[in-house]
Amino acid sequence: MKNILLLAHDDKGQEARLQAALDLARALDGHLSVIDVTMVPNIASDYDGTGSAMLLADERDREAHNKARLQARLASEDIVWSWSDVTGFPAEAVIDAAALADLIILNRRLDQFPYPDFAELASRIVMKARKPVVAVPDDARGFKLGRALIAWDGQGSAAATTQACVPLLAMADEVQIFMARDGAEQTEPTEAAQYLSRHNIHASIRVVDDGLTAADRLIADEAANWHADYILMGAYGRGRLMETFGGVTRRMLAHGKLPLILGH
Repeated sequence: MKNILLLAHDDKGQEARLQAALDLARALDGHLSVIDVTMVPNIASDYDGTGSAMLLADERDREAHNKARLQARLASEDIVWSWSDVTGFPAEAVIDAAALADLIILNRRLDQFPYPDFAELASRIVMKARKPVVAVPDDARGFKLGRALIAWDGQGSAAATTQACVPLLAMADEVQIFMARDGAEQTEPTEAAQYLSRHNIHASIRVVDDGLTAADRLIADEAANWHADYILMGAYGRGRLMETFGGVTRRMLAHGKLPLILGH
């Protein structure tokens, strides 16, 4: 887990993404690849393209200043980094750049200027890039490694995300595997714990049987009660964590208070 991809763009969530990326790059002794996306405007009624051209010019000017500021900061950090500039749509730009990434840094949600809905963007990137995505709150200032909560639904996406994030989980002081049981599990949390133990990661297990409370509420409550620093989960699957645009993953992206590591 050495190749960390960071989306750069001049928005209110950028500082949170940057701080998380710096912490993870240092902890993993990794390479930070920054992709600065100049977003193409989308104006439905702009028949002659004049409005779009003006907005694109403003966006390019704003991102040029953003690039200068960020590169000056990165030059003073104790990490290895590289930079690339892209003009286009953010999801496609990140997916194209993610072929050799081990970890992608985004926000849980973001302001709507200029667009898009970053919760939907995170969902699309998780699905298409098939790499773990770290989705941080807009007000986060860093990424704490100490207490990792794995939201386990017994499906393949949770297993794959756990496997991909072993280097990160190995740095945690404590790991807990939490399951909201619904009977659709393919693998039990004990199997996940056994797998992690072979990597010298000794996780505790907690299982609840509550068919009335939404899974995202159970996960959020457990994370708060256990004082988790971040939550790791599969973004798509069957059963309690079934993902639709109104599903558990999207609600956690929209309303959760902790960084999420999502995988497919």
